[in-house]
Parts: sequence; structure tokens; C-alpha cells
Amino acid sequence: MVTVIDGKGLIYGRLASYVADQILAGEEVVVLNAEQIIITGDPAEIFKDFKHKVEIGEAASRRKGPFYPRRADLLFKRCVRGMIPWMTTTGREAFRRLHVFVGTPKQFNDAEVQVPETAKKAINCKYVTLGQISEHLGSNVR
Repeated sequence: MVTVIDGKGLIYGRLASYVADQILAGEEVVVLNAEQIIITGDPAEIFKDFKHKVEIGEAASRRKGPFYPRRADLLFKRCVRGMIPWMTTTGREAFRRLHVFVGTPKQFNDAEVQVPETAKKAINCKYVTLGQISEHLGSNVR
């Protein structure tokens, strides 16, 4: 059974924890529109934090990482990876059941899309989307 989730307007951490629970339970999860996932908070601080993570593992200065992604779909996958036991076989197998896309591929146009209630929130504060962060980090995928 494949669960298809539309990430448009959902909260980053809440959605990541929901997805982590689902993949650890053996469910295959597909997240669409990763560039429209929202991170709440001061945009300047969020940009600074993500830029710092990328600069720590710059390939030009360090060869061993940690290598941090710049694309919106990979940023979300990295967040989910932090919520599962990555160093175990169970965690690695669970991570393989997660598929994240920027936009909506053709094969999922007619799919039944779910929107988890736990990842929704009325937003009345400052926020940034993963697409804006990705653009700030220099990704070419939009």
C-alpha cells in the first residue's frame, strides 16, 4: 500500500515526524510538492541556519562531510532521516520506502492524495517554504 501525501502548506517538522512513523511501520510513502512545505519562524534565522549547515560540509574545504543537500526534496528527506534509526538495518530499509518529489510527476496526477491532520496548522506567523530555502542555497531545481 502506497500513501501519497501532498506537502502543500504543511508544516515541515510535523510532516516529517508523521512520515517517519509511517515508513517505520512498513508503509511506502510518497510526498509531492516538497517545495511548498512550510517552515515557520523568522526567515532570516531560517536562511542563516540552513546556510550554516551547507557551509559546514562544503566539499571544497572538507572531504568527509557532513554533506547537506540544497534541493527541496532532499532537504525534506534529510529531515526524515534524522527522525529514524539511520544506523540500523531497520532504519535504512524504512528510508528506502520514502519518495519525495518537487512538483507532481505524471504517474501521481490521478492518485488519491492524503493530507495528514497532524501536519496542518493555521499559520498566523512568519514562514518560509522549502522552495525559497532551496533557492537561497543555490539549487537549480525549482
